[in-house]
Amino acid sequence: MKSKITQIMPTVWMVLFSIAFLVIAGRFLYIQVSGEASGVSIQELADQKRTNQYTIPASRGTIYDRNGMSLAQEHVVYRVYAIIDETHTANPLNPKHVKNIDETAKKLAPILELEESAVAERLNEAVKNGRFQVEFGSAGRELNQEQKDEIESLELPGINFIEEPIRFYPNGMFASKTIGLTDKQEDQIVGINGVEGYMNDLLTGVDGSISYQRDKFNFKLLNPKEIMNEPENGDDVYLTIDQKIQTLLEDAMSEVDEEYNPDRMTAVVMNAKSGEVLALSNRPSYNPNNLGDVDNWYNDVIATPFEPGSTMKIFTLASAIEEGVWNPEETFKSGTYKAEEYSRTIGDHNQHRGWGTISYLEGIQRSSNVAAARLAYEKIGAERFLEYLQAFDFDKKTEIDLPGEVAGRILYQYTDEKVTTSYGQGSTTTPIQLMKAATAIANNGKMLKPYIIDRTVDHDTNEVLMENQPEVVGEPISAQTASETLKVLETVITSEKGTAHNIYNLNDYTVAGKTGTANFVDPETGKYKTGRDNYTFSFLGMAPADDPELIMYVSVKEPELEVTESGSAPVSFIFKNVMENSLRLMDIAPDKEATEAVQVAEIPEWEGKGTESYVNELKEEGLQPIVIGDGDTITDVNLEVGTKVTSREKIFIATDNLQMPNMAGWSFRDALLFKDFMDLDVEWLGSGYIVKQSVKKGEAFEKGDYLMLELKEPNSDREESESEETS
Repeated sequence: MKSKITQIMPTVWMVLFSIAFLVIAGRFLYIQVSGEASGVSIQELADQKRTNQYTIPASRGTIYDRNGMSLAQEHVVYRVYAIIDETHTANPLNPKHVKNIDETAKKLAPILELEESAVAERLNEAVKNGRFQVEFGSAGRELNQEQKDEIESLELPGINFIEEPIRFYPNGMFASKTIGLTDKQEDQIVGINGVEGYMNDLLTGVDGSISYQRDKFNFKLLNPKEIMNEPENGDDVYLTIDQKIQTLLEDAMSEVDEEYNPDRMTAVVMNAKSGEVLALSNRPSYNPNNLGDVDNWYNDVIATPFEPGSTMKIFTLASAIEEGVWNPEETFKSGTYKAEEYSRTIGDHNQHRGWGTISYLEGIQRSSNVAAARLAYEKIGAERFLEYLQAFDFDKKTEIDLPGEVAGRILYQYTDEKVTTSYGQGSTTTPIQLMKAATAIANNGKMLKPYIIDRTVDHDTNEVLMENQPEVVGEPISAQTASETLKVLETVITSEKGTAHNIYNLNDYTVAGKTGTANFVDPETGKYKTGRDNYTFSFLGMAPADDPELIMYVSVKEPELEVTESGSAPVSFIFKNVMENSLRLMDIAPDKEATEAVQVAEIPEWEGKGTESYVNELKEEGLQPIVIGDGDTITDVNLEVGTKVTSREKIFIATDNLQMPNMAGWSFRDALLFKDFMDLDVEWLGSGYIVKQSVKKGEAFEKGDYLMLELKEPNSDREESESEETS
């Protein structure tokens, strides 16, 4: 029996071995024929293992001002990392990993602003844990090109860089709340507010990719089977913001912020004929390149409703004129007013004393609350006045193309609210709502939608994808009413009784406007705050007065005033500086009449004439040319031959030996003419007339040179009236 079993077992084992062999051979044959194992393609798996695949990030679109000045752009920075794994080095003579940790730490630490021991510890820890590579925390991120070049010059083995895009704002705090901010989410730059957030989908591109086959040392094969999908870059956005006007505004607000330390400030400049926002700023603000402790994230111009105060009387006046109940010569008793027996008594700002019996014209000039209340409640009628407020869109958003807009609210349930709304108390609005309503006053009754995005452009082809156009969104008043309203508002500045007299006057342009001094509620007490400085002082002005090109609103909340200063001091500084220079930058002709006789002449032919003889010829015509240099040959004249000029205009004669003239006493307009004529790179500080120049009189210069100017207002223009209203 045992012998029989012994004879059978080899046969059994042979059969079992044969079956196993056939199964294994069959499996190999199946894999060889099908190219699959356990449902996985062997070829695909092999390709995957030896294929590198990288994302090619798309560039985020750039945000420009109206003239092509970059305001927000993608900026390349670098992240440094160290390869620790020795297997990454294929050729010992050309090491690709960190060979000497101590030497690497010693040379790298000063550039990263780290302790040498900290760098060495990080590298040693990575070796100990068997890691392939290691980074250096925040100190090793967002390195600039200079730092990268300095590290590369050390030729440290194993030290490499990853290129990363970040969002960069070349002008810092400039229009920061308008432009907005971005955040990095899953390695993609995402807009979170401002234009960055509002236009995020358009600004964001579509990433591309690249893949190729490599060897075990991570080197590309001779036939790498490279596949590339090009990225689709984000498109560009051009704003209506004018960089020069915005700079004027930012500088003026910064000066006021430093001198008066107000709680809040807002300002906005708008094209009266189109609704384009040319400049917009707030304080407190922030530098988007270096965010620290931010006191206020909101764009107050569009997102923070408040009680506007007496600037609202502009629209009460316009409504009365449109309704046909405005009689500037009609008189009323100023001081106090009680609309109904059960309603509260409201008063004028001079402690309820008033000015006795005065005309309604004087009431508007003096910013009488009683005048506004009587016009709205008695002359127009409360319900009809509400219809005018709604026609001016004070009950809705402006729909400006920025995120986060919050509309004000018309409080109009009780008699007291119907009365106080007429002079800007109780009901709330935002600066942008006031600006939108003011376009109807400045634009022949046609109310324009404010906008800040001029156009969008394909980043790669420069094709214009979308372009905004002025949009009339209502006609709350007629052209005749708008014209008459402007005339009345101009007297607020020109009349000795006006609250803006000798405060908001411009040198070369007439102004129509209205001051405001608004109460606000103290959040701690729930009551209106009291005290000399505890108001929001504001001004809404339009210039030139008879046919405005620009509208500007400025508000300053709780400035720290000197005993001798009125609340208009910080507001008027911003308004006058920005409005006057903005009109000049836009080449708006001055509309103030000259007080002295002006001689008119024509520019004679200059080619072929010597400098001295040509100057004498101009002087005989009553003109006073400015010769640039001491050359005998004339190379150019800033005005064309035959141009009619007055004796007050600047005539520049360039010679073949350019020397800087004495610019002291020149107006800003003269400086701009000189800048354009000589193609100079000019910057300036202040407003008014030139007192200092960086290139001295008589110094040689060339076209395109840099010139810094300092301007100051004459003392006579600094005089301010103590007249001020409180609503």
